[in-house]
Amino acid sequence: MASDYSVAVIGASGTTGNEIIRILKERAFPIRSLKPLESEISIGRSVEYANDDMPVQVLDKDSFKGIDICFFAADSPTSSVYAPIAVEQGCVVIDSTPFYRMYKDVPLVVPEVNADKIKGHRGIIASPGSMAIQLVVPLYPIHRLFSLKRIVVSTYQAVSETGPGAMDELTDQIRALFCFNEPAVKVYPYQIAFNALPHTDTFLDNAYTAEEMSITDETKKILDDDSITICATTVRIPVFYSHAESVNFETDKKITPQDVREVLGNAPGVKIEDDPSKNIYPLPIYASGKDECFVGRIRQDISSDNGIAMWIVADNIRKGAALNAVQIAENLISISEK
Repeated sequence: MASDYSVAVIGASGTTGNEIIRILKERAFPIRSLKPLESEISIGRSVEYANDDMPVQVLDKDSFKGIDICFFAADSPTSSVYAPIAVEQGCVVIDSTPFYRMYKDVPLVVPEVNADKIKGHRGIIASPGSMAIQLVVPLYPIHRLFSLKRIVVSTYQAVSETGPGAMDELTDQIRALFCFNEPAVKVYPYQIAFNALPHTDTFLDNAYTAEEMSITDETKKILDDDSITICATTVRIPVFYSHAESVNFETDKKITPQDVREVLGNAPGVKIEDDPSKNIYPLPIYASGKDECFVGRIRQDISSDNGIAMWIVADNIRKGAALNAVQIAENLISISEK
């Protein structure tokens, strides 16, 4: 690949697409040209890059000529149709939608964990869901040394994951309730303001949601270990940015909270905030806009001989989507230039 790259972003004016463009600039990604792309209904919008407003262009089958790297940040139907076309035209696709994540021949990559999988790509590299990303970044170094057997994770997910409409609805509902009016409910099945919804995707026949099963399947694929048993419960809460996870895990080898602190103290992409005596623990309002996965409330799981309980918080749009995709691209060009 070249030393400067022609880059396209599909879904450029959306929440994740905008953040990808912002991060590309922040991290001085070697861009020769940037092409923001959207479906026809989004024409008229623009995105900001390097202090310039760039008009969004219409996505079609000819959009990928001369493009080296393409970030897909729209939706699964868009990726299913246009990612193969992009690959045929010589582009490497980094897909942040769910569509290709569980394809056998598509690497599912979190660079702090399995950047080596990038080398095996056949034109498409998938970026996992935000919940799986912030789960595996701290758990991978623990798994490598102590061998994970079981994970139980309960999530507390921000509304930004659902998109701008959900953030607007939360704002409107709060305003309505403070004015003693009935809040309008459109995006979620129930009012999200001052509430918690144990429902973040469609329910499946096994009574789990599709997202709960995605966390399970993606985590096993990223860690390359199907023997780990995983149980996930996903909950939407009235927070704008940054997901939180309550995690209990069991290991084959004896493990202590101090072991966890020592391992995670040197782990890439992890920051420990863990001093309960001073009320120091990760919070969504402080994780927003940050690159790290923050870990705290590290303690022995008193229900298990080899168990640990802890709390993980990360910005779902930044680290949970956009930054991971850009890190994949950085590793891609690093591998290609060796």
